[in-house]
Amino acid sequence: MPERDRMRTEYRVNCDPGGIIPRIRNFCLDMDGTVYLDNLWIDGAKDFLAKLTATGRKYCFMTNNSSKSASIYVEKLLNMGLVIDPEKQLITSGHATVDYLKRKYPGKRVYLFGNPMVKMEFSERGVLIDEEHPDMVVTSFCTSFHYRDLCRLCDLVREGLPYVATHPDFNCPTKTGFIPDIGSLSAYVEASTGRRPDKVVGKPEAEIIEYAMRTMGAKPEESCVVGDRLYTDVKSGVNNGLYGIFVLSGEAQLEDLPDSDVKPHLIFDSVKEIIPYL
Repeated sequence: MPERDRMRTEYRVNCDPGGIIPRIRNFCLDMDGTVYLDNLWIDGAKDFLAKLTATGRKYCFMTNNSSKSASIYVEKLLNMGLVIDPEKQLITSGHATVDYLKRKYPGKRVYLFGNPMVKMEFSERGVLIDEEHPDMVVTSFCTSFHYRDLCRLCDLVREGLPYVATHPDFNCPTKTGFIPDIGSLSAYVEASTGRRPDKVVGKPEAEIIEYAMRTMGAKPEESCVVGDRLYTDVKSGVNNGLYGIFVLSGEAQLEDLPDSDVKPHLIFDSVKEIIPYL
């Protein structure tokens, strides 16, 4: 038997032998690599979403990508033919970070390394942005920075200010491959300053899951995280009392499982293959 076929049999791809899916009422869905790539739906993803709604289940999109504001995601999904409630069905690592900052660092002035629209969203949600005299540093996935911004960030980190990152992802998937994400930035800053972020908020950390459960009004034992990355998406479910469902439509593949400390509850080629079990 070819090695890949052996692995598919061993890991029971596209199966739910324990009857897990009927227990799940709330789906936290990754976006890039799970339901779409760039502006293209992954095959069967819209049918999957329709079946969730038809069976009385709730879902939210939960992305670590903090390079965009919520309005951009809402507009993108609208242009792709899907209308969502942005207050209940869209959670970014940026949203969870704002929630974390307001709870743990109320009133603190923040140097935010991020795109202009993200700075505006943080400000609109009650975070005081101050690039001149900050009390702390927050890094998000910035795709528009100038080298001087990177130098300023490293200077502030060297000063010892509290240092928070929205998420840990090293790469962001696109239809043509991968582009460097905030994890790569954190490695760069560490090489220059000797410091890693004091706190990472996004998947797989508890903060974003707790925020998602509050937003959805959901119980962890009746919920799952579906995603294409073991070390963020699946781990965020497995480590926080939810089910972790691994889909093979994005970054990670079956070959990554033997060396991973994350063991998904279920594995599917894509969300399309989950439909028969709903």
